[in-house]
Amino acid sequence: MRKTLTAVLLALTLPTLAMAMPEDGPRHGGHHGEHGSRMFKELDLSKEQHREIRKLMGEQMQGRHEITQRYLDKLTAAEQKAMQDELQAAKDKQHSAIRALLKPEQQKAFDEHQKKMEERRAEHQAFKAWQADQAKKN
Repeated sequence: MRKTLTAVLLALTLPTLAMAMPEDGPRHGGHHGEHGSRMFKELDLSKEQHREIRKLMGEQMQGRHEITQRYLDKLTAAEQKAMQDELQAAKDKQHSAIRALLKPEQQKAFDEHQKKMEERRAEHQAFKAWQADQAKKN
């Protein structure tokens, strides 16, 4: 169970990180992102090809998210809560480590960016709740 939970945690974290990356930046961090970007440059893709590949990659990420969610739904409420707490602690630790590397003016910009991201997440959650409510009404 512990290995499964670890795999699920990793699978949940990757889409979040990928969505947080800038559109022209590496999607998978470090060497892999550079490799993917370099591969696209070496293939000399047209804008249409690049757009279609990005679409396919997005669909793959969504598919992984749906598979992960199916397994998460099988966890007990206590296990889901424990997982969310662990994910939040890991996220907080990563943000602290990143922030510690920054200069004061960069820290301010980082903090502002984090605040905006939290606001977007809250708006998204509110929208999802509204959507679910509308689905129940229909």
